[in-house]
Amino acid sequence: MLNTIWKDVDDYLVDKLIPSDEILEGVLQTNKEAGIPEIDVSPTQGKLLYLLAKIKGAKNILEIGTLGGYSSIWLARALPETGKVYTLEVEPQYAKIAKQNIQNAGCASKVEVIVGKALDTLPTLKDNDLLFDLIFIDADKPNNPHYLKWALELANNGALIIGDNVIRDGEVIDKKSEDERVQGVRQFMDLLEKEPRLESTAIQTVGSKGYDGFVISFVK
Repeated sequence: MLNTIWKDVDDYLVDKLIPSDEILEGVLQTNKEAGIPEIDVSPTQGKLLYLLAKIKGAKNILEIGTLGGYSSIWLARALPETGKVYTLEVEPQYAKIAKQNIQNAGCASKVEVIVGKALDTLPTLKDNDLLFDLIFIDADKPNNPHYLKWALELANNGALIIGDNVIRDGEVIDKKSEDERVQGVRQFMDLLEKEPRLESTAIQTVGSKGYDGFVISFVK
C-alpha cells in the first residue's frame, strides 16, 4: 500500500526540481485514456534517466520496453541532435500510441520504435552492428536475465545498463516467491553478481510509484 508521505514528497520534489511540462503530462494522460498500464517511471525517475544519459554523454540508447513512450521522450531529450533511442515494444497498439506521443514531443527524428518481442528484435540490432552507450531495461521481468545477456552483447565499453523495478515491494529477497517476476529479477541479480564485465549497485526508491528500485551497472 502506497505510503501517502512518499507521494507527498515526490510532489514536493517535482514542484521544486522539475518544471511543469505540458507535453510529458499530456503523454501520461493520452496513455491513461488509451488503457496503457500506468507503470511508467515517475517524473523524478524520468529526470534521473535524462541526467544519467547527459552525464554519460550518450549518443545511442537502447530501451527495452516502450509502453506509451514517456521514458523514451525523457531519454531522447538528453541526446545530441545526431543521437538516437531505439526502443522495443511488444504490443503494437502501445507502439502506435508511443510513436504519436514521440512525434508530438518533437522527438521523432531521435527515436525509433521497434515492434515485436524483444528477444526477437534484439538480434536484429546486433546484425546491424549497433552498439549503445546506455541501455534501459524496463520490460517483462521474467526475461530480465535474457535482456541482460543481450545488453552485454550490445553495450559499448563504458556503457551504463539500468534495470527498473528490481525491489518489488521488498519481495526480491524472498527466494521462495512464486511470482515469476520476482524470480526473474532474482536471476538478473545473480547474473550481475557473477558477471566480471560489470560493476553494479542498486538503489531502493519510494515515491508516487510505491516501493521499488533501480540497478545501475557500468560496463568495463
